[in-house]
Amino acid sequence: MKFIINQIIIVLCTTFLVAACNSKSSNSQDQVEEKEGLEEGHDHNENESENVHLSLAQFKALDMQVGAIPRKNLSNIVEANGELEVPPKNEAAVTAILGANISSIEVIEGDDVQKGQVLAYLSHPNIIELQGSYLESFNRKIFLEQEYNRQQKLYEEEVGSGKAFQQISADYRSAEATVKSYEAQLRQLRILPEKIQKGDFYNRIPVLSPIKGSITKVEVKTGQYVQPEKNLFEIVNIDNIHADLMVFENDVYKVNEGQRVRFTVETMPGKELYAEIYSVGKKFEQDPKAVHVHAEIENVLGKLIPGMYVRGEILTDSVTSLALPESAITREGDDYLTFTATEEGEEWMFTPLRVSTGTKSNGWVAVKFLDAVPENAQFALNNAYYLIAEMKKGEGGHHH
Repeated sequence: MKFIINQIIIVLCTTFLVAACNSKSSNSQDQVEEKEGLEEGHDHNENESENVHLSLAQFKALDMQVGAIPRKNLSNIVEANGELEVPPKNEAAVTAILGANISSIEVIEGDDVQKGQVLAYLSHPNIIELQGSYLESFNRKIFLEQEYNRQQKLYEEEVGSGKAFQQISADYRSAEATVKSYEAQLRQLRILPEKIQKGDFYNRIPVLSPIKGSITKVEVKTGQYVQPEKNLFEIVNIDNIHADLMVFENDVYKVNEGQRVRFTVETMPGKELYAEIYSVGKKFEQDPKAVHVHAEIENVLGKLIPGMYVRGEILTDSVTSLALPESAITREGDDYLTFTATEEGEEWMFTPLRVSTGTKSNGWVAVKFLDAVPENAQFALNNAYYLIAEMKKGEGGHHH
């Protein structure tokens, strides 16, 4: 009897041990499967966190632009800044030819004038005295001319002496030279010698514009006495205004005549102007070490003034490449990212792609993709900075 009881106890213990082992094995398997399931879910959430989802309302509110990536003809650029200038022949400083008083001023700053137009009138006793001296010399020349002709006739008829003829010849030539000198001075003063010969004297003389242009400075007042070297007016003709740019030593080899320049001036914000290089300097300025580059402006608009500061870009060699707007690319650490765009029912999904950037021109950037690009992919063409910020929010939520 005792033996039978012991056998029953052994069988029951064995049964309990097997059941316990099976239970433990089942629990362990469940834990492994649960762990694997969590890991799979973790990976799925990590991939999902890289995508950015926007509702249609958000998409419209951000004015998102979506489209295929285009190929663009982009130019490499050389930055070059400088000033607007005009050729020396298009600038004039007007001075008085002789010391005199300003009797009247006929123009003001900003006036457009033609070549030969009267800018002011001068008056002074010296002007009257010069005319008197001319008339006296002219009359003396007439007298000596008559005497010369008389002595010459006597000399040829061997009646008069050779010495007397030589003397009158010298006096006549001297008087003739004096008259020509006075006449040259009078013509410079816009006084006609023919009128003086008739006794018609000028009380004032005009100051004329030597070029066509605009008055930029009036440096005298009515009644003021001016010396011959005194600047009275400054005139600038902006018809041939050009950009004078400075190109630094390490960029000079890239610049050639005929290249286009894109530039802006502060007085016309947001307006791009263009010019074409017609001269590249052959001498370095020392501070800074750069050469002058002159470019003829294509669209002057009549609002450019010499001395205006110019911020320019010289368009050098061009390349054709896949390109995106600058606002479609953002930086994340050492990577540059752009986003593909996929419409999914009532929302849009944006997925980041790594790119390398190249030539930048006129708001576009050449790109090469470092990640695989889906076939017929559409891209977000703006707001990349906002999308990367939303992506980071998603990553932050996951870590919680």
